[in-house]
Amino acid sequence: MPTGPLAGTIRVPGDKSISHRALMLSALAVGESRISGLLEGEDVMATAAAMRAMGADIERSQNGEWRVHGVGVGALLQPQSALDMGNSGTSTRLLMGWIASHAITATFTGDASLSKRPMGRVIEPLSEMGADITASPGGRLPLMLRGAAPSVPITYRLPVASAQVKSAVLLAGLNTAGITTVIEPVPTRDHSERMLAGFGAELTVEHESDGTRIIRIRGEAELRPQIIDVPGDPSSAAFFIVAALLVPGSDVIIENVGLNPTRAGLVEVLRAMGGAIESMNPREVGGEPVADLHVRHSALTGIDVDPAVAPSMIDEFPVLFVAAALAQGRTITSGLDELRVKESDRLAVMATALKAVGARVTETPDGLIIDGTGGDPLPGGANAPIATHLDHRIAMSMAIAGLASRAGVDVDDTSPIATSFPNFQAMLDSLSPAE
Repeated sequence: MPTGPLAGTIRVPGDKSISHRALMLSALAVGESRISGLLEGEDVMATAAAMRAMGADIERSQNGEWRVHGVGVGALLQPQSALDMGNSGTSTRLLMGWIASHAITATFTGDASLSKRPMGRVIEPLSEMGADITASPGGRLPLMLRGAAPSVPITYRLPVASAQVKSAVLLAGLNTAGITTVIEPVPTRDHSERMLAGFGAELTVEHESDGTRIIRIRGEAELRPQIIDVPGDPSSAAFFIVAALLVPGSDVIIENVGLNPTRAGLVEVLRAMGGAIESMNPREVGGEPVADLHVRHSALTGIDVDPAVAPSMIDEFPVLFVAAALAQGRTITSGLDELRVKESDRLAVMATALKAVGARVTETPDGLIIDGTGGDPLPGGANAPIATHLDHRIAMSMAIAGLASRAGVDVDDTSPIATSFPNFQAMLDSLSPAE
């Protein structure tokens, strides 16, 4: 673990959300798609294994490029055994939609953490489309899904902001005659819409004056194979952005970071707190905005975070809480009910973890209130290792807190980090102290 200022240039792994979708849509296109920059963490590999189980031919070449020979919409094969989703909620929910409009039956299983996560929000619309889903108590895994062909096009208004539910319905709509419509009162990440259009699906997005988005997809689509370059994951870059802001003397460049406006909320919030984050060489890669970020140590000031930005940074709140713990003054977050049903209850777990290393934190029903140190290091050195509850983002966030503490921070288990960011520790170590 670095002990001084962080300096250097890094490139974080490919975006997890885009990696999942690139594999899924390539598997539904007829012909060969090629994907570079794919995130090779356990979650995305769970998606790849499921694609293979249903007929797609997926190979990784020596240079790290992935080649996918798809089967075509409507031509998925019956998997011969249960689909093991590991820890990946994205794989599970999107694949449920993917399969729901095909005449096949699939059983979904997952690890202990994933098996606690509710799938009801996806089960409801997919059942309306005709899928027959039998879940474990509480709408959890393991569950069995019998797809419906033909399935029924629906108009579905999202009851909660969820890109995964939206994507599941749109993917089900690919093999459904007619037009499937999703009404999204609060905009969420739009990777599915961008990529579906890129693969040739007939998809439209209508913006209402109140911010509502109406997304329509015409079914029985013929997807065309694509060449995809996956941008760096902003959720992975987040840890290094915060580390560079917090550790005195740091000066770091993070290359090729995806800055899709539905995902880049953390950068804007940290800038509002006084963070020196400069976007260099802005460009577009495969329909997604990308830039290199130059981040320097900054004195941060607490702010009242607008709950409207929550969907654009929902996975980054744990590491934002770490930044807030070292800011000057008070940071207030609210509207974060969604964090209670992630890999862990991230509000409760982060409140407990930060208090254990000396931060001043008050937990509310839908957020945290954090009174920062004004830039002084956290005491660190909790009496026992921090409980991460098998949550990769808790483990990485507290590793960053360790860099900004006097006595360091031990976590109980770093193995979950492999689900999203296998070389996290090595990349952190590569930012050797500046001379």
